[in-house]
Amino acid sequence: MSTKPLIVITGASSGFGAKTAQLFNQASYPLLLLARRTEKIQALPLNFEDVLIEQVDVSDKKEFENAVRKAEKIYGPTDLLVNNAGVMLLGNVLVQAESEWQTMFDTNVLGVLNGTKIVLDAMIKNNQGTIINVSSIAGFKAFPDHAAYAASKFGVHGLTETIRQEVAESNVRLSLISPGAAETELLTHVTNEQSLSDYLAWKELMGGLTLDPQKVAESIFFIYQMPQEVTIREIVIAATKQQA
Repeated sequence: MSTKPLIVITGASSGFGAKTAQLFNQASYPLLLLARRTEKIQALPLNFEDVLIEQVDVSDKKEFENAVRKAEKIYGPTDLLVNNAGVMLLGNVLVQAESEWQTMFDTNVLGVLNGTKIVLDAMIKNNQGTIINVSSIAGFKAFPDHAAYAASKFGVHGLTETIRQEVAESNVRLSLISPGAAETELLTHVTNEQSLSDYLAWKELMGGLTLDPQKVAESIFFIYQMPQEVTIREIVIAATKQQA
């Protein structure tokens, strides 16, 4: 069994979460990997010796907490939580279904708050721990067809900075990473064909290729590897050709 502390990653089945899981796995950290599609985690190129996989909807706090406590019984307290699970449903607010707004707020905001509350008390008591919230450039900048998504990510920015200030004296770190457009599966959730078409046309202006998720994972790893007395409060990372 690994002597390193427990790392918990939500949305670990693809994109940023999957790449982050692979990096920490290569560094021999014990992992709790959470997602709704666990079969995709099982297909990742991982050494599964110290890896727990749980099917979790992060908006369900009880389900989320049960998975974390199960892992902590084996590996000890969570030292890093990567709140990565997220949904991006693009659409003009005039035509977008209200149910899509709810889905994004449940996952993107409540999911982050749930994870934070689950691990934070022990981190404060131990004067040790890190929470890294994966947001978006859309968390501080407006884009067409992003109203509800941007609102959810603005929320992640607000809660991260607020909680960071509240726990700083306890030597607990909260960090925010805000990627630009990236080569992930987020677009597969978009139901509005016009919004998707417009997004893809915008992507072509960048040569058809956006940010490599591996670079986001490396940034997360970098934040965590800094000494506990150092907090990188925020990283904004995007493809060089992304102007907005």
